[in-house]
Amino acid sequence: MNYASIILIVLAAVILWIVAIYNSLIVTRNRTKEAWSDIDVQLKRRYDLIPNLVETVKGYATHERELFEKVTQARAAAMGAKTIEEKGKAENMLSGTLKTLFAVAENYPELKASENFAKLQDELSDTENKIQASRRFYNGNARDFNIKQEIFPANLIAQNFGFKKADFFEIEEGEKEPVKVEF
Repeated sequence: MNYASIILIVLAAVILWIVAIYNSLIVTRNRTKEAWSDIDVQLKRRYDLIPNLVETVKGYATHERELFEKVTQARAAAMGAKTIEEKGKAENMLSGTLKTLFAVAENYPELKASENFAKLQDELSDTENKIQASRRFYNGNARDFNIKQEIFPANLIAQNFGFKKADFFEIEEGEKEPVKVEF
């Protein structure tokens, strides 16, 4: 075997190695995008439930107009958010207004007894659980994608081919505390 053959074999091995790393980055990036899509599906379901919930509560708690406006504004802000960071902040704000809405509903026994309200509350609760699971799944994929981009030698390929780190969909500190309701 001559030197030219050895050089060609080594060069082919290096090229295959680069292709393998590049492909693994693509797979991980696509899994992260798919996980984000799962969050979007659940958020859309949540956005569709909120107007029905607000209308149901309005029928019983007519003097809570300011709260209804806050929920509607938070929903609009969440639907209009573009980046993952904006979406996370808007969703946290929306979650807070929904918690306040449910806390206010506690003061209306006839509302709590309403079958329609109970069904909407259950559906929204189920959706919130699915959003939480989707967030965890997305963040796990984002973590894996970011780690792949940071470890050597994949980091060299990620930098040269313009891969960008994925943002995490996080809960803000204020979201972790119970909602304070004042009357």
